[in-house]
Amino acid sequence: MFKITTAVGFQVVSALRYGQSPCYIALQCLGRLDAKSQLGPKCRLSKFLNNNVSDLCCTHHSVRCYAKNKDKKSNKGQKKVSIDENFLAEHFKYNTMKTEMEKAVAALKNNYIKNLSLRSSTGALDSLPVTFEGDEYVIQDLAQIVRKNPKTIILNMTSFPQAIPSVLESLKASGMNLNPQQDKTSIFIPIPKVTKEHRENLSKGAKALFIKTKDSIKELQNKNIKLLKDNDALATDLVHTLQDQITALADKYVLEAQRIMEEKQSELKGDS
Repeated sequence: MFKITTAVGFQVVSALRYGQSPCYIALQCLGRLDAKSQLGPKCRLSKFLNNNVSDLCCTHHSVRCYAKNKDKKSNKGQKKVSIDENFLAEHFKYNTMKTEMEKAVAALKNNYIKNLSLRSSTGALDSLPVTFEGDEYVIQDLAQIVRKNPKTIILNMTSFPQAIPSVLESLKASGMNLNPQQDKTSIFIPIPKVTKEHRENLSKGAKALFIKTKDSIKELQNKNIKLLKDNDALATDLVHTLQDQITALADKYVLEAQRIMEEKQSELKGDS
């Protein structure tokens, strides 16, 4: 029995080494053993080996194929791009692009602070932008801000009465759910209650500002990639490498802007 098992095992190992089917080789070997043996214990032994070796070989193949396919799926679509700032700066105005992307994210954060407050406050109104006679001002440049009581803010527009229509328009478009009322040269601003609907509207406003920031960053990305592609002095492979890094940088700032938006939405919804 030991000799028969050794003989079959040797043939199976050889088949695996050279990429052949071990099942076929094992059965072929056992068939030759059967032909030489006669009815009796040897015949039963060879049939036993025939069945068990065949089952083991088939099981081995099925497991091996499954593992191979699983590995392929897990590695699909994974691509990491390292950003080399010195390399980028050598071939175009990288620092300018980076600064503009940083400004876009900073502007988003400032917009959230100024225009998306649960409760209107004198601090939020101070820096609310107003377009007047072709120039941009903030309300504190045009009006004296007075808190009459916890529920009302008054803007004294005596110094710039001609700016009242512009200030009213800015207040209504601020995203703070304001309903200002004019009385001669004064503007009364009732502070709205913090309702669920008000929170949801502010959350939608936060997302809209994020999308605007995202588009701005992607516009900077596409603008610089186009400049690189239009530069005939740069090799195609080099342009491709630069493009990947610019895209990775833009994605980084978009993710930062998205993080700021999600934090603001959580605050507005009362989750924090």
